[in-house]
Amino acid sequence: MKKSNLLFSAVLAFLMLTGCSNKNENNNEAAVANAVSFDEVLATRRSVRSYDATKTISEAEVRELLIATQEAPSWANQQPSKYYVAMSPEKVEAVSNLVGERNKQNIAGAPVLIVSTYEKGKSGFFRGEQTNEVGDGWGAYDNGLSNAYFILKARSKGFDSLIMGMRDSDALRELFNIPENEAIMAVISLGYRSGEPRQPEHRPLDEVVQFF
Repeated sequence: MKKSNLLFSAVLAFLMLTGCSNKNENNNEAAVANAVSFDEVLATRRSVRSYDATKTISEAEVRELLIATQEAPSWANQQPSKYYVAMSPEKVEAVSNLVGERNKQNIAGAPVLIVSTYEKGKSGFFRGEQTNEVGDGWGAYDNGLSNAYFILKARSKGFDSLIMGMRDSDALRELFNIPENEAIMAVISLGYRSGEPRQPEHRPLDEVVQFF
């Protein structure tokens, strides 16, 4: 009787382990199948100006994208970039009214609008003194790197974006109570494309690169 019980337990344990192993293998295969290569992210990311208004994005998904921006390099790890996220219909409408009429039309249907800023006097400075002629330009540089991480991560998750430089910075500052020590850079739309945007032409590499 004892031998039968031991044999049954051993067989049951084996079946459970085999089932777990197969489940893990299936999960790994699915993850690999759904993975998007970095080259594909670069090739398919576009400045999208037509959004599917029927699709939404959750706060958790936006948080995942913003966590990715924290991996972006910055001057002496100053991390000067800040983000103000409009997700409620009221805030999204308010921001869309501050980016110019043409941009407003371009981002109609985008469920999320994000204001990107950087803290002045951090990147490019050491003990309160700017370290070279670029000065606070390094803050803008770091903010651009952070934004790049954001839009590329967004594309890897199937989202689309548009970075807008035309905006009413004073009104945005008041809308989000943005401190004066932060420079307002861009407004970024986030959503799903409603169609395939055209492929832009790129300048020949030899026009923008010199090897020595």
